[in-house]
Amino acid sequence: MTRFNMDPRTTALINIDLQNCFVENSPFAAPDGRAILDQLNSLAEVCRASGGLVVHTAQVVRPDGSNVGVLGETVPPVSAGLINEGAASAALHRDLRIEPGDVVIKKPLFGAFTATDLELILRRRDIETVVIGGIATNVCCENTARETMQRDFRVVFLADGTTTFGLPGDVLGAATAEEIQRVTCATLAFGFAEVTTVHDVADRLASVRSAF
Repeated sequence: MTRFNMDPRTTALINIDLQNCFVENSPFAAPDGRAILDQLNSLAEVCRASGGLVVHTAQVVRPDGSNVGVLGETVPPVSAGLINEGAASAALHRDLRIEPGDVVIKKPLFGAFTATDLELILRRRDIETVVIGGIATNVCCENTARETMQRDFRVVFLADGTTTFGLPGDVLGAATAEEIQRVTCATLAFGFAEVTTVHDVADRLASVRSAF
């Protein structure tokens, strides 16, 4: 099992899409989205205190639909305005703690690197390790993890700091949130990331900080 050395000064925590429509009170909200937000707020405090960078992403599109593209066909609620920039449903959740020095990235698609300046920001900060948490495990979190690894950053994926929702049946049948979570984490652990827990990452960041 992969286990990276973690220097908080070259580590970034990316909180993926902790937006109203994904956290709670929405058909697309993860059942335990609110609990995940609380966990990531706590981890972000440790990351900041140890000298790491905290990044928050939000998936938003232009209200005029000019950059929606095929996404609007594959995910019809996008065309209906669910993640339109400026919509209440697309706003970052009011309880997400964003502090001075944090970075907020607006992205039009699933991956946090596509059509954003995230890579430039990470390179300028000499980031080597990226910790990924948020919603949804198998969509924006997984996509970002793959993009991150393929840009030659070390990826640490939070098995209990990411969450998702079940998917309805089609030709292959339905899948529960638990099944999706397990398979996504297993796939990423195979060749893309270290998969671990929020508590483990917090302990490692804090232990290195105390050695400064």
